[in-house]
Amino acid sequence: MNEWFKKRSQTVKEKWGKWTPLQKGILVGIIVLVIVAIFLMMKFSARPATVRLFNSPVTDEGLRSEIVTRLDNDNVRSYVSQDGYISVDDEKTAKRYRSILVAEGLEPAAKDPYSLFNTQRWSESDFKNKVDWQHAQERLLEGHLKQLDFISRVNVRLVLPDDKLFTEEQAPTTASVVLFAKSGADLKPHVKGIQHLIARSVEGLKDDSEYITIIDGSTGEEINDVKGQEEFNRMSNIEKAQKIIHKRESEYTASVLKSLQAIYTDDRVRVANMKVEMDMSEKESEKKEYTGITIKPDNVNTPYDDSLIVEKVAISEETVDKEFTGTGYNPEGPAGVEGQNPPVYSDADNMIGKSTEKGAKRNYALNETHSKEKVLPNTPERITVSVNIDGKWNYPLYDDQGKVRITKSGGYEREYVPLSEKEIAEATKLVQNAVGFKASRGDSVTVTNIPYDRSDQFKEEDLRFIKAQQRRTTLLLLLIGIVVLLVAFILFRIISREIERRRRLRAEELLRKQQAEREQALWDAKEQGMEVTMSVEERKRAELQENAIAMAKEHPEDVAMLIRTWLMEE
Repeated sequence: MNEWFKKRSQTVKEKWGKWTPLQKGILVGIIVLVIVAIFLMMKFSARPATVRLFNSPVTDEGLRSEIVTRLDNDNVRSYVSQDGYISVDDEKTAKRYRSILVAEGLEPAAKDPYSLFNTQRWSESDFKNKVDWQHAQERLLEGHLKQLDFISRVNVRLVLPDDKLFTEEQAPTTASVVLFAKSGADLKPHVKGIQHLIARSVEGLKDDSEYITIIDGSTGEEINDVKGQEEFNRMSNIEKAQKIIHKRESEYTASVLKSLQAIYTDDRVRVANMKVEMDMSEKESEKKEYTGITIKPDNVNTPYDDSLIVEKVAISEETVDKEFTGTGYNPEGPAGVEGQNPPVYSDADNMIGKSTEKGAKRNYALNETHSKEKVLPNTPERITVSVNIDGKWNYPLYDDQGKVRITKSGGYEREYVPLSEKEIAEATKLVQNAVGFKASRGDSVTVTNIPYDRSDQFKEEDLRFIKAQQRRTTLLLLLIGIVVLLVAFILFRIISREIERRRRLRAEELLRKQQAEREQALWDAKEQGMEVTMSVEERKRAELQENAIAMAKEHPEDVAMLIRTWLMEE
């Protein structure tokens, strides 16, 4: 076997050596092409089977480009066939993005709603045509609604009842519509327009929320419920009215407190009640008034009113003067017929009389004014205010000797000074001006002077006063104790210095006597001719003593301090 491989390799080498460079290049190219073909075949055979995104082809190039771009934004691989079908890698991705694209309005165009009638069948029935007509109407309405920018998906259900002979028996046409808004869109502002569009798109459908039901598909809420919306608006208006009333009461309260607290301080003024009654319903009134006509206006340069105003002005006048002379009036029947005159006319027959008629007719112009007034809903109907102002408490009180009056409990003795009637009247006027008082509205302003319960405040003030008195007494005793200690310390220092001075004097006196005795002994020995021999210690002692005496003479204070230190150490 090895021999065979050796022979074959030897043969290949011999033939390779005999080939020209062109032949070698052709062989290498063939080998490279085979390797590339095998690689491509393995790559395409390893790609998984794709799933169509929609069962219908997307023939619109713009829509197809938007769908592919939308998938690329989410890093989803898509494949477009030559006939317009869009595919993805797996069924899960297809289901997910099919719903997303439909919700965003990126779906293939729907068929013609009336294409159901383009199919020719062997047999037709009224029921089938009615069902097809209803489906066509639903699809057509869905197409109309999908044209709106804020709607992504629509589901329409129509109920078209059979025609009845009598109108009373005819059932109404109804519609239920489920709308899915695009991301970030709100359907409620467009409800009326959508309802109007639905009513105009379906024959026999009334533009009323009783017959048209519009549901928000994302929340399941009926968004065209007029009765519910009216109730919601009513409650909202009541809430707004309460807020307006509360705001007005707060403004009046702040105005009253600002006016009075600047005079009577903050803790003496309280608004016990502030009630503003307001009718928030809008009212319109129309009236006709007749006023005088100004002939001459008032001259502002004169100090008096010289205007001329009249009640009416004549614009036309007619005077009638009529005289008549002749026989009496004799009514008779037709010619040739005997008259049937009553006795009154028969008596006046063939009588000559005279009548005179005078009169005047005048037309006057009046100053007529027509006015139409709309009352604002935020106008107060009645204002009720109750304000209490506390009197003034005077303290501390002093006796004839100038001392503070103290109660048995140890606190201040106080005196209450109430407001006078004049002050209450002035405060009432101030409150009336602050709230815009009008007697015609029945407004009520009450200002009272009732003392506040300040027992807690008085207890706290008395407690502070008692503590201050105790601190003052303690401080006084402390100062007295410090003075006593200082005096005792000074006396102790004086006595101790005196004792030390006397001890020092006694010691000096003793040293002086010893020195005198020593000198006397030496002097006596010298007179007797005795030789006095001093030891080394005595000589040193004598030298130290002489030095100490010399130093004491030169620096007496330092020596005294040194001696005092020695004595204290002993």
